[in-house]
Amino acid sequence: MTIEAALRVGVIALVAVVLRWLAARAITRGVAGMRRREIGSKRVDARASAVASVLLNLTTWTVVVIAVLLALGEVDVQLAPLLAGAGVAGVAIGFGAQSLVRDVLAGIFVLIEDQYGVGDIIDAGPATGTVERVTLRSTQLRDLAGTVWHIPNGTITRVGNKSQNWARAVVEVVLSHDADVRAARAELRRVADAMAGEEPWAAAMRTGAEADEQGISALTPAGVTLRLVVDTEPKSQWQVERELRLRIKEAFDAAGIPFEVHHP
Repeated sequence: MTIEAALRVGVIALVAVVLRWLAARAITRGVAGMRRREIGSKRVDARASAVASVLLNLTTWTVVVIAVLLALGEVDVQLAPLLAGAGVAGVAIGFGAQSLVRDVLAGIFVLIEDQYGVGDIIDAGPATGTVERVTLRSTQLRDLAGTVWHIPNGTITRVGNKSQNWARAVVEVVLSHDADVRAARAELRRVADAMAGEEPWAAAMRTGAEADEQGISALTPAGVTLRLVVDTEPKSQWQVERELRLRIKEAFDAAGIPFEVHHP
């Protein structure tokens, strides 16, 4: 290798190092901005670290591969056979790893868009449960029966996150047609307001959000359905619903308000 070729290889290496440093700096600033925008998020640090790691690795490999190819060209290495062989190998690997690539790309968007994280309760289609682990390739969650599901990210076509930011407790009661509906609605409001002023329910119910007593949601030959909606903190909706049902049952019994009666 001539001195001139060696100098050109050195310049290529220097440019590659500088480009890698500039890219790393840009990624670091972008991740810092993500942390600032989502300062209240409990999992922003984990997401930011994962995204930064993926982007840094991708940038490093891209810069290194291009630099190596340019350097080989400067030392008169014939790149055509090498590129042809790499192309054939790439096609073969691509066909065999299509699902893996799809899973990884989907995992990247899960992290970047914060669709869900560890501890969230999600409906992922095949299963519903608590997320225990999220990687670029798959999501691991545990359902109510204790079964652990390992779901490739690329197979998840839609996700319902039941515990992101806030949730909603929805309670419906079916009354007899003979019941005093106005009195029943008043009892629903009273029960919800009483719970909102007691601990630990005051912490579980969303601060500043009043219970929404929506009145009659259905009217059928079987009975009159009333609906009560309460905004809650994430993952608190189920325990709030259970306590509301208990208190409503006790309040209606005390007030003599009859529930739906099924006749044989």
